[in-house]
Parts: sequence; C-alpha cells; structure tokens
Amino acid sequence: MEKIKIIRNVISKELTLFLHEYLILKKQVYIFLLDNNIVQPKKEFFGTFEDYQVPNTYSIYSATAFETLLNKIQPILEKKLKIKLVPNYSYARLYKKNDNLKRHIDRKSCEISITLNLGGDEWPIYIDETGGKNNKGRKIILNPGDLVVYPGDKFEHWRLPFKGKICSQVFLHYNTKTKNNIYDGREHLGIPNIKDIKAYE
Repeated sequence: MEKIKIIRNVISKELTLFLHEYLILKKQVYIFLLDNNIVQPKKEFFGTFEDYQVPNTYSIYSATAFETLLNKIQPILEKKLKIKLVPNYSYARLYKKNDNLKRHIDRKSCEISITLNLGGDEWPIYIDETGGKNNKGRKIILNPGDLVVYPGDKFEHWRLPFKGKICSQVFLHYNTKTKNNIYDGREHLGIPNIKDIKAYE
C-alpha cells in the first residue's frame, strides 16, 4: 500500500458513540485504580498516562473492545484495499486540550495503519504521503465513524496542538500476509504485553 485511503462511516453512529464512551469510562476506572493504589502507574494493563508520544494523556493498548474492532474492520479493509491482512494490535487515546502529536513513523507492526475517529472535537491529522521527511503533508479531517488508512511505517504523520476539549481516536494496525508479525508478538488478540501480565502475578 502506497497511498492514503479514507473510508467514511465505516462503523455506525451507535457503535462509534459506544466506543467513545467506553474509552472515557476506561480512563475514569484507571484514575480510580491509581488513586486507591490498586495498580502501579508504570504498568499498562489498565492503560497509561505515560505514553512517550503524548505524555499525561490517557491511552490503552489492546483493550478488548478495540481488539474486537480490529477483527471487525479487517474484512472491510481487505475488500477496499484488495489485499489480505493479519491483525497486530489496537491502541486508543483520549486526547485533551493542548495535546500535541509530533511527526513520526510507526514501527514495523504498523505496515497498514488505521486512524478511526470515535468522537469529541475535530482534530485534523496530517500525513505525508511522499514517504519523505518534513514535507507539508495532507490535512485530513475525520468525522466520528470515519477512518483513514495509510502505511504507518513509511508515511510521517502528526497533529498540530489540539484546541478542543476532548477527542477520542483508536488506531488499528495490520500487516500483509507476506510479513509474519501477527498479534504484535502476542499469542492472542486482547492480551496485553507479557510484562504487564507478569506484573500482576
């Protein structure tokens, strides 16, 4: 895949709203667990505020609802892109005012990357589809339920400082059948990083 593709209304308004509210609740639960010393901040089983790309903003790796979405979206993408995919992992963030996402490319697990808007205030994403460095990039505005597909390990992508109040996004990552990286090194979808599982033994 060498181009950006936008797919509008890939999931229903009802499902979009459900996932937006699910992510808000996940954040509230995590704060409660932290405040009551039930979990350690360095362990990401319930989420984290220590994402190096967007510090102090809630994010979560492999939440069950989003891993289910990873599977649900896969056949839609395969039909639209005309390629076979293997699912790797999901990651979601609940952005807040003044958050900033710097220019970056993703790791090899993100050969085919999806950014799906779940709700909140509008916040464009910029993607440089030249595959170069520090070019202007294409401004993409997604409404809740819309997604953009791009080669995350090749195209730089970023966002300007967020002026809104809240914005929820989920990122779904796949590889093609020619690359053996299924489940991002995990044995099953929905499982967090093994280091996080061991932290609770």
